[in-house]
Amino acid sequence: MYPSRFRYEAPTSLEEAIALLQQGAGEAKILAGGQSLIPLLKLRFAAPELLVDINGLPGLDHLVADPDGTIRIGALVRHEHIERSTLITERQPTIAAAAPLVADPIVRTRGTFVGSLCHADPQGDWAACMIALDGSIVAQGPNGRRTIPAREFVTGTFENVLDPAEIAVEAVIPPPQGEAHGGYLKLERRIGDFATAAVAVAADLRDGQVSRAGIALVGVGATTIDAREAADSLVDGALGPEAIDRAADLAAEAAHPRSDHRGSASYKRHIVRTFTARILTQLDRSTQKAA
Repeated sequence: MYPSRFRYEAPTSLEEAIALLQQGAGEAKILAGGQSLIPLLKLRFAAPELLVDINGLPGLDHLVADPDGTIRIGALVRHEHIERSTLITERQPTIAAAAPLVADPIVRTRGTFVGSLCHADPQGDWAACMIALDGSIVAQGPNGRRTIPAREFVTGTFENVLDPAEIAVEAVIPPPQGEAHGGYLKLERRIGDFATAAVAVAADLRDGQVSRAGIALVGVGATTIDAREAADSLVDGALGPEAIDRAADLAAEAAHPRSDHRGSASYKRHIVRTFTARILTQLDRSTQKAA
């Protein structure tokens, strides 16, 4: 099937792109990687009147760390750039663990980190990582810039808080409160399939105690789930079998899965508990070895 007729624009500045979105009056879409948008256009699930291609905009392909350890990921950073980044490998274990599991190698070549966040798919890997890491999204529009916490960014399935004339220009990951640890596990029937269930965990440790923690769940609800109670149960204590079991139980309770062709609701909840416990157990063992 062919897409519906649309007007195509390739602005050369962020200001021009925002002006075009204003002209679109809610009937415009942004093209970055296009790995989600193009299939929607072909199936006519999306029929925008205007397509604004931001690939020619300067200053949106940065993947950098500030002096305080904050990591900034520009809107044109591809999945594969994340996967191959020594900065991510050395400083952000949660992101590093998820990177090879995003979609498939072809999609990772063109798809973008920020574009995936904006797509707001409840099966999206990056949203879970950003929530677990207390990350945020920076948007720019006619009224300037604003910073949106990742856990407030998605309002529903394939829906986010961006205004029609706003562009998400970067994702921001705050510096760890101690030594950064984390992991990401995903169950899928085959490479590139949607997740049956997935879990992102981030835990910062200082002097053997968990100083900050985040746990987020994929594929077990209408949106990515922030398992805040599970994460909070770990803070100000040491990792150990009892703490891990409690956090894993609370993570499973936070899940709201539905039975489908990928598995029953009880099976998916079991996967959430197993993955949470597995990641935390691996973190506990690695910190014990380091000590």
